Amino acid sequence: QVQLVESGGGLVQAGGSLRLSCAASGRTFGNYAMGWFRQAPGKEREFVAAISSGGVTTYYADSVKGRFTISRDNAKNTVYLQMNSLKPEDTAVYYCAAAQRFGSRLAYYDYWGQGTQVTVSS
Repeated sequence: QVQLVESGGGLVQAGGSLRLSCAASGRTFGNYAMGWFRQAPGKEREFVAAISSGGVTTYYADSVKGRFTISRDNAKNTVYLQMNSLKPEDTAVYYCAAAQRFGSRLAYYDYWGQGTQVTVSS
């Protein structure tokens, strides 16, 4: 099993930046693709970004492409989401998740963190 704990959320003004972290337990972190998802009030959970197990391949939702960067440090069992040029519509609870296959579909992801709130004020 993999346990995931997100951190780094908070309140930021539009145009600002935040860096989310997701710390994973277990010795098999490097075997999993990792993803970030978000869920705004009254909306379905949506894909944000994914990174392959070795960190070579990344994939982004169109809404965040060019503004967000996903990365990972397998030695530290941690995945990151650097968020720049934040917009009010980025406001949501952000979740990290682990999957045995790389991709954007929620169904691929077996393990989820508890989420961290990101609020962007206008």
